[in-house]
Amino acid sequence: MLVSQENATFAANQIIIFMINRVLIRLKVVQILYAYYKNSGKSMKAAEDEVFFSLSKAYDLYNYMLLLMAGITHYAADRISFKSMKLRPTDSDINPNLKFVNNRFIAQLEVNTALCKFAEKSKVNWVEHSDLLRRLLDRIEESDIYKEYMASETSSYEEDRELWRKLYKTFIFDNEELDALLEEQSLYWNDDKSIVDTFVLKTIKRFEESAGADQQLLPEYKDINDMDFARKLFRTAVSKADEYRELMGENSKNWDMSRFAFMDVVIMQVALAEILTFGDIPLSVSLNEYVEIAKYYSTAKSGSFVNGLLDSITKKLRAEGIINK
Repeated sequence: MLVSQENATFAANQIIIFMINRVLIRLKVVQILYAYYKNSGKSMKAAEDEVFFSLSKAYDLYNYMLLLMAGITHYAADRISFKSMKLRPTDSDINPNLKFVNNRFIAQLEVNTALCKFAEKSKVNWVEHSDLLRRLLDRIEESDIYKEYMASETSSYEEDRELWRKLYKTFIFDNEELDALLEEQSLYWNDDKSIVDTFVLKTIKRFEESAGADQQLLPEYKDINDMDFARKLFRTAVSKADEYRELMGENSKNWDMSRFAFMDVVIMQVALAEILTFGDIPLSVSLNEYVEIAKYYSTAKSGSFVNGLLDSITKKLRAEGIINK
């Protein structure tokens, strides 16, 4: 059956959205399982509840970062208003270029039904962080991205949307000052922003002017299967810990398991829970995801170590017919 380019692109986007959610779930399960072992007083039920609470906090951050773009735009409008009230305003103060503050993508974002509900329910906004908004706006206004946009003689919704995709990627993505502020607001946001940023960039790209206020944001979960995935992954990693650690020990060759970084053990424990429990997930996907987690969250050598040991274990399990993927 022939598949149109439009349908193929749509399907690819759906897969990306699905995998992003699974990436976050894997990371949260690893983090909470590590904390569960380090805090012997916490019950497994409490730890499992924390997995879902931490995921909900990540979704809050996603909405909060969408609101940041509107917050910067509001600050720019206030700056224009303040300049017009100077004792000796310049011509540009009296007749400012309003292209940035009248950005159609931001106007649509501000009235988005789902985002407005979040803002009303959570009572959060960026007004109290005016110093950060000022510094972000200063950097934006000094950039070639901004200057080229403001000088352009053409104007369209697509250009307005693309401006914010570029600005977000350049000034908000991987911003240490912003990351520090977010960490102060919630410990759960310490490691979430880099993943959430990909959510936001995907959302910007998906916005369509015709959707108006009803433009869909990314759902907290793609479907009930993602919630089941998180619950089953955590429970299996805990209940079969001895079995998985025995596999690590049997396949560690000359490595003394007592000298493994504990985070590496936890990462491989969750990886094996996924590999042996979820037959529909390709082996290469599972291996790649947990190797990446090891690279970022454990020691400098953890990525290659976890990759090597998981490869040895899965080859043995495949030879024994225990896995067939």
